[in-house]
Amino acid sequence: MDKEELISLMSSNVAQMLDLIGEDKDREGLKKTPLRVAKSLQFLTQGYSQDPAEILRSAMFREDYQQMVIVKDIDFYSLCEHHMLPFFGKVHVAYIPNKYIVGLSKIPRIVEVYARRLQVQERLTTQIKDCIQNTLRPLGVMVVIEASHLCMQMRGIQKMNATTTTSDFTGAFTDIKTREEFLKLISK
Repeated sequence: MDKEELISLMSSNVAQMLDLIGEDKDREGLKKTPLRVAKSLQFLTQGYSQDPAEILRSAMFREDYQQMVIVKDIDFYSLCEHHMLPFFGKVHVAYIPNKYIVGLSKIPRIVEVYARRLQVQERLTTQIKDCIQNTLRPLGVMVVIEASHLCMQMRGIQKMNATTTTSDFTGAFTDIKTREEFLKLISK
């Protein structure tokens, strides 16, 4: 199915949903809503058509640096797969190179690819870690995500200030001192 067919089919489904909740899909403010929602969903889920490992491979450079590299405070927005409501926050990534480094902009790019899929925060954390570990083969990777979930804030428990923190790590980060160094550096 091509992009135009997909948007058309999604628009029809959104129009039907508007009918089902009791709205008049033909009133002025809603006439273009099905198309806008379809295009929005296509944008918000574009990560399915991108290969994050290829993004990393496109900017790998041989380098004998073996100290921690940190990219912190990477903003992200994603959709919870349970309610299709947004969750958003910050991602912090560290890796310890093993012969290869990567162009620094590529780390936020892979965060974006995985975030632009229907997600749960735990999986997002692990996918970012696994992609870096499996592609760069560093001495270790650690990922920490801090996020707010609208599915907890707008519905369900309705707790406005609740945040969720997840982490995952490999290799050198299994050492508590290395993890503590990373956590200290991202907390500044």
